[in-house]
Amino acid sequence: MSDQVWRRDEIASPCTKICVIHPETKLCTGCARSLDEIAGWGRMSQEDRARIIEELPGREPGPVTRRGGRAGRLKRA
Repeated sequence: MSDQVWRRDEIASPCTKICVIHPETKLCTGCARSLDEIAGWGRMSQEDRARIIEELPGREPGPVTRRGGRAGRLKRA
């Protein structure tokens, strides 16, 4: 059986199956896409998908430092 049946020319989703939207950045902590980008991925043109894929490495889906636990919470209050 040929793999040609399953081959696609479209850009695959960058989803890493760690689907958590960060409350501050509004980006997925797994793939760094916004909710609108995730929801519209199947309807996007190849050009739009390619543009998003190029932007992803420069995005920070969430803070890179720890929040500080209880001490950090008390400090922010």
